[in-house]
Order: sequence, then C-alpha cells, then structure tokens
Amino acid sequence: MTSGQSAALKLPSFLHGTFRSARQKAKREGLRCGEQYQKDGTFLLPRQMVDVPPGEVVVAHDVVDFQHERPAWRLYMVSDVMSGLREAVNWQNTLPMRDAYEDFCLETAWGALYFVLEQMGPVSAQRTAKRLQAVLNFWEPLESARYLFKKLGMAQTLEEVMVASCDWAMDAWCPLGDTSVRERLAMAAERMARATREDCLEAIFREMPRALEHAGKLMHRSVVADPDFQRERLATLDSWSFERVSGARSGDLIWLLTIWDRELEKQ
Repeated sequence: MTSGQSAALKLPSFLHGTFRSARQKAKREGLRCGEQYQKDGTFLLPRQMVDVPPGEVVVAHDVVDFQHERPAWRLYMVSDVMSGLREAVNWQNTLPMRDAYEDFCLETAWGALYFVLEQMGPVSAQRTAKRLQAVLNFWEPLESARYLFKKLGMAQTLEEVMVASCDWAMDAWCPLGDTSVRERLAMAAERMARATREDCLEAIFREMPRALEHAGKLMHRSVVADPDFQRERLATLDSWSFERVSGARSGDLIWLLTIWDRELEKQ
C-alpha cells in the first residue's frame, strides 16, 4: 500500500450501507485481515474502493448515527474491522496487531482520518505526529467530503472536524499565529515528531489548564493544579509512562490528574 493523492476521496465498500449491513461487512473484513495477519504478519487491501462524490456526507462518529436504516458511509465502523481482527487471533496479543494495522491504515485517506479522530491512547508525541501527518498527506481528497462528527445533524468540513478533534494539539504545540488549521496542524506534527522530553513538558503545561477545566471532581484540585506539583510528579514517570502522555492530549492529562488525585487521597 502506498500513500498518495487522488482527486476523489475513495472509501472501502465495506464502510457503506445500512448500520447493520456495514457492521457485518466491516466485521468480515476484520476476520479476513486477521487470518492474513496470522499467516505472515501482513494485512490485505480492501477488495473494493469506491469514489465518494464531492460534498457527500460521511458519518465519522457513532454518537451522530441515528438513521440506522439509511445507507450511508460509516467511517467509524473501522472499529468493527478491528473487532474482527481481535476475534481472528482469539483475542491473543492484540496490541502489536492493533498498532500494525494502524500503521497499515495510515497510508490511506480513510485510515488516516479514522485514527486521528478515534484518538486511541494514551499515545506518544511521535505517534500523534504520524497520525496528523497522515491526514495532511490526504488533505485534498478528505476535504472534498463533509462529515457528521459530534454535532447532531450538522455536516462539517474537514477543517471543522479537525478543530473539534485536535484543537488540543494545535493549542499545545502551535499556540500562536493566525495561520490556517492545516498549517497549524502541520507545524504541530513537525514539532511533535522531533520533540525532546523538555519540549513535551512545555506542551503538557500549556494544555494543563484545559485538562483541569474538564477534569470533573478532584478532591485535591488545588494541589494537583500546582505547576510545581505537576512538574515533580512528571519527573517521577519512567520513559515508557512519560511517552504515553508526551503528546499532551487533554484526555491523557485528565487521566494523569485523576491518578495523582487518588494517590493523594490514599496518603
């Protein structure tokens, strides 16, 4: 599979249909790919790719998919492909396979958009950079469609969807300037790709206020909100643990804040 640009957005045929039919087809695709992965560690290309007419709506999140009997493009059902993959290997050692399938899919427009919106994590700055760069590689064809993401009944542009999903990345890694969303994402991806531990810390501290705002009930909020406390706790993380939050995604930082709050409660 090779990356590249196409005038039209192409999606696998297994992502189209009613809710039930698309789910069944996606699951079968996962089983098919899982069987191949067991043989030689590779994945199969989709059997059929279909051009999506410009302006057509793609359902990119299950929370906005209410018309189950209406045939539609259901991008979020890549998750059912992954369920089929796990089933094919009997749920054994699934994480390496999941990561390998993501790398495989990032060389496609549909896979790039799915994984940047799904935001499986916690993830490192480097993996986040790969996800963002993959979307940027396919920006033109992806831009030709419209998406139902998290706003009910409101189709959005690619730029609007990326803001809704990845504003944290731009704020943490490219906080200044009046440049376009595409340019800010490109700068964020570049900085993440070559980030040192100190660069990641700076991004984390830029994103911490948002994480605190959305962290919900914290018994020791004033303590965990203290930058000195945060820096001290971050310094104790081993390289593997730090890498998992090095992208500075607000959801991952909320996870950290919650853990720290529970640790204080036990003291």
